[in-house]
Amino acid sequence: MAIYDYLFKYILIGNTWVGKSYLMSQFLRKKFEPVHEVTVGAEFGVRTLTLHDKIIKLHIWDTAGQEAFKSITRSYYRGAIGALLVYDVTRRETFSNLKSWLDDVRELAHPDISIMVVGNKVDKNGRREVTKEEGQHFAEQNGLLFLETSAKTSQNVYEAFSIIANNILDKIELGVLDLSNKPSGIKVGLRPSVESSSMATESVGFTFNGKCCTIQ
Repeated sequence: MAIYDYLFKYILIGNTWVGKSYLMSQFLRKKFEPVHEVTVGAEFGVRTLTLHDKIIKLHIWDTAGQEAFKSITRSYYRGAIGALLVYDVTRRETFSNLKSWLDDVRELAHPDISIMVVGNKVDKNGRREVTKEEGQHFAEQNGLLFLETSAKTSQNVYEAFSIIANNILDKIELGVLDLSNKPSGIKVGLRPSVESSSMATESVGFTFNGKCCTIQ
């Protein structure tokens, strides 16, 4: 029996060194790793949440930000139903490139994808180059969600991932997402037992540099 009601495919996108891998590590393991190799291609992680009495399993793909890997990472966009579009609040060029990343997502991912603009590294507020208002304005202009985060301190990290899931659930309940068409970024599971539900909320899996583990 599947131990989830829904499975959602997420992608993390944005320039190199904006903190995508750190956000993913903080969300999966509640841990900030000060040293992390540059992502080559993509890294994969799994976490299960309970939202509105629904068990939601997230399959999360952290994609490389280098231009050289774009032809590879674009293949991971297909079917994605949730996305974190990440920039570094201390590097304006990463914010300026958001439109290009957004165009790629809208071309290749699910047409009803829920996208959150994430301004990361607010713990370095003294070095800020992009204001919160600028990030909000970009999100509003493009009909996107918005949040500022710190992967280092964990500020708003859980919220970023869970708000997207809530947004997807709302679309399902309102009929915006037609599950009868079996969109590839969403899978419908069977309602788990009470015992399975309590386990599911604590289950986390991740793959970094070819190594896979599960935390219970």
